Amino acid sequence: MNIAFFLLPKSEVIYLPLQCTMRQALEKMEYHRYTAVPLINQQGKYIGTITEGDLLWKLKDSPGLTFEGTEKVPLKDVPRRFDNTPVRVHAEVEDLFSLAIIQNFVPVIDDSNTFIGIIRRRDIMEYFAKIYLKNNFNQLKNLEIS
Repeated sequence: MNIAFFLLPKSEVIYLPLQCTMRQALEKMEYHRYTAVPLINQQGKYIGTITEGDLLWKLKDSPGLTFEGTEKVPLKDVPRRFDNTPVRVHAEVEDLFSLAIIQNFVPVIDDSNTFIGIIRRRDIMEYFAKIYLKNNFNQLKNLEIS
């Protein structure tokens, strides 16, 4: 099965441009209640993931930096501890499993590394839970008939 089945397209995803400021990131993450957001460059290429923790550590490790001061700090100046590994749009579902275990979302890129959306761990789990429940229900049903 191709992963495109699970794709949440870029038009429906919250992402941030690298030239965005810490303050803009904090406010957008707070508004949408996200703990991590994909980052893209000016060409639309996926370049990493910014997390609440990254922003918090930058604030902590920058003497004199106040919340008001975060409007002057571009995200390119915020060290990132972890970037969600992307998959290509033509990948198979099996390629998602190991990533979905450690990432809340998997960024999806096209053949030119352009960010085209994400796949949420929740969507993968819901899909396979339905399959599992359906298979178990059918097995129980067959046992009752016997």
